[in-house]
This record gives sequence, C-alpha cells and structure tokens, in this order.
Amino acid sequence: MNRHSASAAPLPADFVDGYAALLGEVSLTGRLPRRPELDALRDLGERAAEAGHGLRELVGLFLGETRRAWGTLPGVARASGVADHVRTGDAVLGAVDAAIAALGEGHERAQRLAVRQEEAARREFVDDLLYGRSDLGRLAERAERFGLRLAHEHAVAVAEGDEPFDDVHPVARRVERELIGRFGDRDVLITTKGGRLICVGASSERSVLDAFAAGAQRVDGRQPGAGRVAIGRPHSGAGGVVRSYEEALSALELAEQLELTEPVLRAADLLVFPVLLRDRAAMADLVRTVLEPLTRSRGGAGPLLETLRACAAAGYVNAEAARRLKVSVRTLSYRLDRIKILTGYDPADGLQRFTLETAALGARLLGWPDKPL
Repeated sequence: MNRHSASAAPLPADFVDGYAALLGEVSLTGRLPRRPELDALRDLGERAAEAGHGLRELVGLFLGETRRAWGTLPGVARASGVADHVRTGDAVLGAVDAAIAALGEGHERAQRLAVRQEEAARREFVDDLLYGRSDLGRLAERAERFGLRLAHEHAVAVAEGDEPFDDVHPVARRVERELIGRFGDRDVLITTKGGRLICVGASSERSVLDAFAAGAQRVDGRQPGAGRVAIGRPHSGAGGVVRSYEEALSALELAEQLELTEPVLRAADLLVFPVLLRDRAAMADLVRTVLEPLTRSRGGAGPLLETLRACAAAGYVNAEAARRLKVSVRTLSYRLDRIKILTGYDPADGLQRFTLETAALGARLLGWPDKPL
C-alpha cells in the first residue's frame, strides 16, 4: 500500500535541519554517520511516509540539500590536491549513501505498518460483514471505505477447491485483478474466509458473480482453480450479505451431501432442500416407511436407491438411466420391478413416483442407509 498523495503539502524545511552540519563534520573527519544520527534519519523517513510523502520526494529533498551544501563543506574547501578531494568526496558520498538508506528504511517501515493496519482493518470488516457483527449503521459506513454500498442489494459467491485459499493465493490475486479491471472496484469485494474464496457483488451487476465463478474455476498453468462455486441469492443491506453468504455455504454443504456434480450452484435452485430438511423427523419417517423394505433386497438398498436417482435424473427414459448406471436396460427394468414389489410404490405412477423420489432425496440428505435414522 502506498500512502503517498499528490495533494500532500511539501516536505517541511526542518526535515533537513542538521543534515548540512553532519556532512560538514564528515568532510573533516571522514567518519560515517553514527547510530543515533541514522536512527533520527529513519524517524524522519517514517514521519514523511505517515504525512503522505513519497520516498522519491524525500530523497530528492536530501539530495538537493547535499548539492546546495557541497561547496560550503569545510573539508571540501580545505582539500588540497586531487587525492584530498577524492578522499573527502568519497567520505561525504558514503555518508549521503548511509543517510539515504536510513531514510528509506524508515519510510518502508511506516509503509509496512500501514499495510498491516489496512489488512487488519479489512479482515475485521470482512469478519463483521459475513457474520453480521457490529452495528449495522457503522458497518455500512465502514463498507464505503472498501467500495460497498450496503443500501443496495448484494449477493455472495463462495468458491472452494482442493487446497485452501488465502489472500495471497495466486488464484485469489488473479481473480481480484480481473474483476476489478473489468467492473471497477465499486460494489465488488474479493476476500477469503475459512480457506474459501469469496466475492461480494452488487446484484445490479449479475455478471460480476458469473465472471467470478468462471475465473475462480479456470486453471492457469500448474495452479488449479476452484472445484465448485456456490452463489447465494441477492438481498439488501448488511444483513442481506450475511444471509446470501450463509445460503452459498449451505449450497456447498448440500452439494457434498448429495454428491452434486454441477460446478456452479445457485441457492435459488436449491430452495426445496431446506424445505425438506425443516422437519427432519417427518423426513426420517418418510424414508423409513417408504424405503426401509429395500434393505431386504439381496444387494441391500444402495443399488435400488441409485436406480431411483438415475431414473429421476434421466427423466425416466430407461435407456438413458441404464447408460448412467452402466447397466443394461433389462437390469434396470428388473430393479424397477423390485422397487415396486418391495415398497408397494410403482415408479410408473406419477404420484407414487413423486413419493419415491422425495424419499430417495431425503435418504441422501439424511445419509441413509449408511447412517441409522
């Protein structure tokens, strides 16, 4: 982070107070600047950075003072012969070099501190934003500093991969650079949390989250992208960001539970699942009542459940369902008959098929039959 501002006032003249005297003494004695003198110069460099002055401006001020004072240095004036001039000039230039290095160290120290403070403030803001902490009015004010106008609707996209993401991860840096270059830095926030890459974007720019999903999943060279991206629904206000974030996280959890293969998940397309899980006891009762007879099959309930899921995904086109299951159509038909016989529900009947599909979906959500109900 560079805190230099073109509108900063010129460096005060007292920044070079005592510098000409130091060079004068060096020209006479040939010594290098002492530790207290270098520490004072480091403090000057830090002060300059905190006041918004760039290192080039600071170095220019001291080099200008060096040129102005050169002809008046007592050691230079007393030097006789080329050897004396060279020796004196070398000592003075050595002192100038040490002084400039000390100024630079102080300036960089202030810059590093400013970066750490900015990073800490940004991380604290992200935590408060995604977890709904802090006063909402105050949070909205802080959001302006990071380019978000929380009065508008925002949606949150969350990407996860085989390896955790952090703020310096190549994918995170690339995606942030691409999105800001394309959409600007207003109402777009790229950050990381819990090893995931996160994008908060205004819902008026729906293409932001689509571009984030595409960029996060792209593989560049040896650097893998995200394996899956989930996008929450748009909501307004600071609380809306929290809600959208939680929806995206829930979508990722559902994808793992249900073994979904889609690379991009939208919470709006998965609203049925929270409804199904709202009453877990009722869902468990449905699974137990409808599907428990499948455990009496020779191969257990697993193959028959997979058959139900494949048929639903294939729109009950037997040839396509058999292809997905890598079995023959004849085997598929046999399994469907077994489901009808064991459960008493006919997959060919519309209402009974819906009951079977809902129970099969509930079984997957509850982890049955691997987990007891």
